Amino acid sequence: MILVFDVGNTNIVLGLYKDKELINSWRISTDKDKSSDEYSMLIHQLFMYSEHDSKEIEVVIISSVVPNIMYSLEHATRKLFDVEPLVVGPGIKTGINIKYDNPKQVGADRIVNAVSAYEKYGGPLIIVDFGTATTFCAVSKSGEYLGGTISPGIKISGDALFQRAAKLPRVELIKPGKVICKNTVNSMQAGIIYGYVGLVEYIINKMKSELKGKVTVVATGGLATLIASETDAIDVVDKFLTLEGLMIIYERNKDDIIENKKGHN
Repeated sequence: MILVFDVGNTNIVLGLYKDKELINSWRISTDKDKSSDEYSMLIHQLFMYSEHDSKEIEVVIISSVVPNIMYSLEHATRKLFDVEPLVVGPGIKTGINIKYDNPKQVGADRIVNAVSAYEKYGGPLIIVDFGTATTFCAVSKSGEYLGGTISPGIKISGDALFQRAAKLPRVELIKPGKVICKNTVNSMQAGIIYGYVGLVEYIINKMKSELKGKVTVVATGGLATLIASETDAIDVVDKFLTLEGLMIIYERNKDDIIENKKGHN
């Protein structure tokens, strides 16, 4: 079995694959203060409750945008599964040509998403990832990563409103159904959600004007479904886009992994 980690600023999503099929997934909070022992215990408990045998893990792949957590997480996976994790970064074969001014500045999650989306949907395409930040990434018809846009995530926007305006409460991110609202909570929900839909539509339209051909727009991330339900600008919501991208990257590096294992035996 293969275990993949998508490490974001708010959550870590784990995916368990067997014979290239996703058989389980979990979402845990990202905690920079957790030790490797604490992560080991937490991951071990996930396996216990799901009745999967952690001893069957042969490969671990990690994509992370949180450098401070990597020592603990890598050490935890070595201890728990007795394997050397494959970390997405320089030296890893992705099959994507990155046209960024400095390719090292591109978040690993954005590259993994591009790999997955291009493999599944072809190009040109726009990938919108609704995470702690919302990223908009453009991929050309030939599979080049062209760059994109980063904006504050919808939860960050809502939290900022609550924290900076003394009389405004923290609200649940649900659609009020209208924009002419008669109470403060609904008014905030309308402004946050429908305002964010406007942001998404505008950026997608601007990016489409800079790309050539029929552009496919793919959304992923925790709040993708909420926003996609209010706009025609998004063509596909792909919940497991990043996890599948990690599996594709594994396939492209499998021979090197096998050779490294032979070298350590």
